Amino acid sequence: MMWSFFSRDSSKDFPYDIGEPVGGFEDYSIWTLHKAKRKATLEEVSVFVYDIRSGSDTKCELAKASLKRLKTLRHPSILQYLDSLETDKMLYVATEAVEPLGTYFTKLATDNVQKGLYLAWGIFQITRALSFLNNDGNLRHNNVSAWSVFVNASGEWKLGSLEYVSAADGNPMPPVKIPVTLEVYDSPEKNDQSKLKAATKCSVDMWGLGCLVWEAFNGVLKQRSNLKDIEHIPKSLQSLYCELVGASPSNRPNPADIITRCRKPGGFFKNDLVDTLLFLEEIQIKDKAEKNRFFSGLTTHLDNFPDNVCKHKILPQLITAYEYGDAGSAVLAPMFKLGKLLDEVEYQKRIVPCVVKLFASTDRVTRSRLLQQLDLFIAHLQPQVVNDQIFPQVAHGFLDTNATIREQTVKSIIHLAPKLNYNNLNVEVLRHFARLQARDDQGGIRTNTTVCLGKIAPHLHPQVRQRVLVSAFVRAMRDPFPPARVAGVLALAATQQYFLLSEVANRVLPSLCSLSVDPEKTVRDPAFKTIRGFLGKLEKVSEDPSLRETMEADVHTATPSIGNAAATWAGWAVTAVTAKFYRSQSDSSRPRPPLTGRNLSKPASLEQPSSSSLSTTTSSVTSMTSLEHESNDTSASASDYGNNDWDNENWGEMDTSQDPSSPLAASSNNGTSMAANALNEVRDGWDNEEWGSLEEDPCEEEEQAEQEQQQQQLARQSISSTTSSSQHHQRPPLPQQHPHQQLLQQHELNDLIEPLAKLNSHAMLRPKELPNLSSSNTSPTSTATANCNNISPPSSHLNNSTHNANWNSDSWADGEFEPLEESGLGNAKLDEARRKREEKKLQRQRELEARRAQRATGPMKLGAKKL
Repeated sequence: MMWSFFSRDSSKDFPYDIGEPVGGFEDYSIWTLHKAKRKATLEEVSVFVYDIRSGSDTKCELAKASLKRLKTLRHPSILQYLDSLETDKMLYVATEAVEPLGTYFTKLATDNVQKGLYLAWGIFQITRALSFLNNDGNLRHNNVSAWSVFVNASGEWKLGSLEYVSAADGNPMPPVKIPVTLEVYDSPEKNDQSKLKAATKCSVDMWGLGCLVWEAFNGVLKQRSNLKDIEHIPKSLQSLYCELVGASPSNRPNPADIITRCRKPGGFFKNDLVDTLLFLEEIQIKDKAEKNRFFSGLTTHLDNFPDNVCKHKILPQLITAYEYGDAGSAVLAPMFKLGKLLDEVEYQKRIVPCVVKLFASTDRVTRSRLLQQLDLFIAHLQPQVVNDQIFPQVAHGFLDTNATIREQTVKSIIHLAPKLNYNNLNVEVLRHFARLQARDDQGGIRTNTTVCLGKIAPHLHPQVRQRVLVSAFVRAMRDPFPPARVAGVLALAATQQYFLLSEVANRVLPSLCSLSVDPEKTVRDPAFKTIRGFLGKLEKVSEDPSLRETMEADVHTATPSIGNAAATWAGWAVTAVTAKFYRSQSDSSRPRPPLTGRNLSKPASLEQPSSSSLSTTTSSVTSMTSLEHESNDTSASASDYGNNDWDNENWGEMDTSQDPSSPLAASSNNGTSMAANALNEVRDGWDNEEWGSLEEDPCEEEEQAEQEQQQQQLARQSISSTTSSSQHHQRPPLPQQHPHQQLLQQHELNDLIEPLAKLNSHAMLRPKELPNLSSSNTSPTSTATANCNNISPPSSHLNNSTHNANWNSDSWADGEFEPLEESGLGNAKLDEARRKREEKKLQRQRELEARRAQRATGPMKLGAKKL
């Protein structure tokens, strides 16, 4: 028993589990470096191991001297000692987890900016450690190189390998180093005794610092002659480097002087990373104004800092500064940005408790910054935490008297919606949205409420969604603020897969049509586009009723995806409604007109009956693809309503181009006004025929002549019937007319028939509407005109094709009547009529040219077409 007690391995009492060794280090040291973990906490550490049995007495003395120095020297830039164990066989020294700089070079970022900042910080730390040893400790390190510098998890460089530390006032001769691979770092005075007299307390270490600078930019030093190559050393450091590796020891600068020189503006140590880390080290002695100024500008610099430095060095300092200092809300932006570098376990442990505490703050600035940066940390918050601890605090912002807080609260729902429960999302959020959309005095907030509702539509309960969306968007389209109306139109298009076709026909399209005459073009353009899309959808179902089920599949689906709509006709609206919100700051000074008595305490849509049973089938939307060819023109976006009101994306790529083939793109007037304008032009002497081209095709001219002859025949029949009717009413007989008077009357009748025939073909007017527009006149000319307008061709001669329109239909097709047979007219009369029409046409052209010349210098007549 006694023998087993004395023979047991004493290393088992060492509170660290020693792991695998780090390769390459043993070639430059008497130690072997191992990765290890603390047994109690599993914290990662490093353990230096020296095998006493295989080493010489000299090496053993160097190892013990190194341990002694490591225990007694404490400095932020010197390797941190944790524990040690000495047995008759082995010597163990535990330190913070580190890696030799000689092997760490391969892990440095290739980005020149980031690498330059980081190397400056590392060299600064070693220079600061040497200044501590030489000036404060009156010691010489005697072994500075890439293998005596270690890098910890925070990316900090720590000076180690203290085996050869000696007193600065002792023998200036550099010691003999073991192993011999370290001799490449010996200073030149070691081989030239005459130069030792000029040696200073820091000359040897400054030579080693010069070797370290060279290795930082070129890699591990293989031979001393390579130190002459300064191509890769920064220009701001070249002059100092030449002093460090100078042959005369007395000319090598003191490390304290190096820090002073290089920290001046333009110096090698004067950069954003060094400034940031030094400020954090001294943050306890900084005043509040300095802290706010520092944290406000920190976020923009973080992208150029190494990840390990940000995660392990900067982030802990930020958390500590907020929790225990007076850093204020300015620290939140960089803290949340760096929080993305943490894994989920670390985030829940270090960031989430801080976030929950921040949301309970009553400081408006803090709340505003939290809401603005919600997207940076919402993914790490559990739904229970969001519903129980965060949303109740956020909901207070809907009622805040500050418009900025209300606006930021509305925008935050975009990120919170996927994690909110039924009551918070479908009851509380919608109740606040209804009040804001109806009563808020800020147009931008009303606009953003509509945009936000369109974005969270996929997360709403299907029954609630069906009751709320149409009513909310229709209300937005009646808003006096133009961008709010645009938002209502875009939201309708982006959520089109959630509407029943009956809703589209009875509620959506009538509301959209009212915007087709909106005074603002940026409202009309998306309204026309959306109308065409919905009409195309209805038309497709009309052609194939089996598509109805597919198009309405998402209406009752619990978790549809708004991405389904991106490939359909409403894809442009999805892009717009998912773009950035409208900025309402410039709208804050703009008074809002009353909303015509529609201020409700809760959404009016919630009072409607609920929808039918739910369907568990999820399918993508099948919609009309007739508008997929339209270009993404953003020239007429809603950003016209202010210089600074819109973000760069301006509601996304809002396509406001119109389909030229659509009748809606030609004019916003209805058919009645078109008929009235056309008839008035005829009476005023304007020839409707001249709206087209003056060059006519001969074939078209013959067809037109035949049609005009048919119109003349019908006019004659109408005149005869009118005459007989007048005789029946015992009207006094007209005086007998001579043949030339009859011919003149016929020519006048032709002059009236031809413009009306053109009027019918160009403006697509119903003849039965024209008498209502014409003024009453008792002259024979007006009577003849009225009779011509009352012409109704026999139904047996009409084209029955579905592509042609008849007078009694409600369509706006471009159909033509079939020609009527005229058996009573001979070829001679046809030739004579054609010749006279040619003469009159030439005469009308001359008259038109004369009229153009007369009005060339005067104002254009209303309704005239600019040529």
